[in-house]
Amino acid sequence: MNPQLKRGTLELCVLALLSDRDCYGYEFVNAISESIHITEGTIYPLMKRLKDEGCITSYLVESSEGPSRKYYSLTDIGRKKLSVQISEWSDFYKSVNKILGID
Repeated sequence: MNPQLKRGTLELCVLALLSDRDCYGYEFVNAISESIHITEGTIYPLMKRLKDEGCITSYLVESSEGPSRKYYSLTDIGRKKLSVQISEWSDFYKSVNKILGID
């Protein structure tokens, strides 16, 4: 997949995953990789930016399988951003499909 297409939609995917449940970084990679090939190196800078913007928060959970895991959760700001991005995605998707002749 074209890296620029992927980059433009990855934030939407992360916010959508967090709207269902809290996740830790490796879970994001696994969940998204089922549909779009990504690496951990792609996710963590995005998570830092979303955290800096106030869209997500993080907390540590001890793990019996190794070190503590940092879980991320969606904030109210993140929920609003997700809602806007879903609307924008829908409009964009419809516009591109119209150009492509796909109904």
